[in-house]
Amino acid sequence: MYKVKIISSTVRPGRKGPVIAQWVAVQAKVHGGFEVEILDLGEIGLPLMNEANHPSMRKYEHEDTKKWSAKIDEADAFIFVTAEYDNSYPAPLKNALEYLLVEWKYKPSGIVSYSLTPFGGVRAVANLKQDLVYFNNMPIAEVVNIPVYSQYISDKGIFAGDEKLMGSTKTMLNELLRWTKGMKAIRENN
Repeated sequence: MYKVKIISSTVRPGRKGPVIAQWVAVQAKVHGGFEVEILDLGEIGLPLMNEANHPSMRKYEHEDTKKWSAKIDEADAFIFVTAEYDNSYPAPLKNALEYLLVEWKYKPSGIVSYSLTPFGGVRAVANLKQDLVYFNNMPIAEVVNIPVYSQYISDKGIFAGDEKLMGSTKTMLNELLRWTKGMKAIRENN
C-alpha cells in the first residue's frame, strides 16, 4: 500500500487545520488506496530553517531535521491541508518545505485548502503549487477548496464535509493514487 502523509500547515493557537486534516485522513482511509499518517506542523515544531548545508546535500546537523527528512522520505504522496493567510499559504509550511529538497522529488501532492471566505483558499493553492514544482514535486490538478470552513465544524469541534466536499475529496484521492503509481515508477528509474 502507498504511504500518504497529510501535512497540516497551521501552527497558531485556535487553528482549525488539525480537525480538517483528521477529516481528510478518514476520507483517505475509506478510499483504501493509502496508508495514512498526519504530520501536524504545530506539533512537530520545526524552528526557522537552521541547517548550515544546502538541503540537496542531505547533510543534516539537527535532530529535528533528520526526523522531518525521514518522515518525508518514506512517503509516496502528500496531501497538504492549508489555510489561506494573506493571499498565500502559511509561513510554517513554506519553512517545512525548504528544510528538504530530495525528499520531495518525484512524488505527487494533493491540496485541501480552506478559508473563512467564499473563495476557499484558492490563492493559497496557486502559490503552493508554484512552490511544489520547484521541488520536482507534482501537485495534481484536482484540489479540494473549502469555503467558509466554519460552517462544517460542529459545536464539539468536529469537521464534517458535505456531499460536495466528499465528492471532490474522492476525486482528488483517485487521481492522487494514479499519480502515485506513476511517480513511483519514475523514482525507481532514477
